[in-house]
Order: sequence, then structure tokens, then C-alpha cells
Amino acid sequence: MTGTMIKTIDLTVGYGGRPVLEHFNFELRKNEVLCLIGHNGAGKSTLIKSLYGLIPRQHGEIFIGEEKSDRIDPRLLTDKGISLVPEGRGIFPGLTVQEIMKMGMWAAGIAKGQRADRLESVMSILPALKSFYHQRAGTLSGGQQQIVSIGRAMLSRPHCLLMDEPSIGLAPKLFQDLLQPIRELQLSTGMSILLVEQNVREALKISDRVLVMKAGAIIQESLPQDLSDNAKLMELY
Repeated sequence: MTGTMIKTIDLTVGYGGRPVLEHFNFELRKNEVLCLIGHNGAGKSTLIKSLYGLIPRQHGEIFIGEEKSDRIDPRLLTDKGISLVPEGRGIFPGLTVQEIMKMGMWAAGIAKGQRADRLESVMSILPALKSFYHQRAGTLSGGQQQIVSIGRAMLSRPHCLLMDEPSIGLAPKLFQDLLQPIRELQLSTGMSILLVEQNVREALKISDRVLVMKAGAIIQESLPQDLSDNAKLMELY
């Protein structure tokens, strides 16, 4: 794994002028799954939101590849091959899955002539989509809604996927079933994934590298096998 997908230098970001991350340095490498763990309030979701342009930075720099990005917004990042699976799934309960995917293709700027092939490629990764494609999202289970959220993010064929707490509300087995096809796709395409997750045990199974955060700072960098012992994890929390 060589090269940088996303990097921050001296990033300061927060809410109401109060920083959550201050002088924060971070790197997501190309062709890796990086798992970001830590207690609630450590700043994990704040980092993802700032990388995706949902929270304006107060200070510091964000690089996409080797290019410094003075302006960060979701549409610009989609054009650069970066997609977000947001915390809470972010789907519209009154729309059918079909309507959500159509909206996702429009938002990603996918040409009409390419949309059928793009949808088919997503369904090949997440075949369960076909079974509830015409249902309203509000009638789906939590796991099905998460499949929709991931599928929408995959429509743009991203080089980089930001995943914010995808296991919320899911049984561990279902979470594992969701992650495995994503990991297989990542290995076959070289995609980078930043995975912010509380279900540490399952997340470590598909990760290449782990960063542990506490109070807005990275306190440890490890390989997944270094954290296989429950006692080691408890020490970090």
C-alpha cells in the first residue's frame, strides 16, 4: 500500500467556534481499510464530516491525493471519487429504493446512458437490493436500510469510501455480512476505506490498520492483530 488518498495537516474543526479536533494530523492511504476507533465523543465522526465538507474547517489543510483542497464540498468530492455512508443511513423513508438510487445517480452526475450498467454493478455487490428495490425505505429493516445507504454510495464507483458507524442498530452477524462484500470489492479494486466504528471486533476483521482516538487526538496506531486481545482494547478505552 503506497501513496496517500486523504491527508490532513494541522486540521482544526469543531462546532460553535469550539474545536473538537485541534492541529490534527491524519492520513488515509491508498488501497487500505483504515479503522478508526475510540469512545463516544472522541472526534471520529467529526473527522469524517470535515473530510466530506459537512463541517467547515477552522484551520489547517486537507489534501486529496497530492492536491491541497481549498474548497471541500460533497459534489466536489464525488467528482474526485470519494463517497460517504453517513451515520444514521441518511435515506428518505417516503421514497422507494428505486427512487433513492435514481436520485443518487442524478446527484453523482452519472450520464443516463450509463445508469443501468451502474445500477447492475451495485446490485452485483449487494444482491439483496433486488428483493426490496420497489419498497419504500421507511418499511425496510435497519439492515436493509444500511444496504441502501451503502449501495447509493457505491453508485459513483468511488476510489475512497468513508463509512460512519455503519453497524448502528445492526446485529453483529448482519454487520459482518454487509462488510464482507465491501472488503472483497476493496481488495479487487484497490479502493480506500475509512471505517469509523464502535463494533470493534467485527471492524478489525476487515481492516489493514487501526487508529485509536481519545479526546480529539490519535493516541495509538496499530495493526488489527495487535488488538486481538480484549485486555488490550480495554486499556485503550
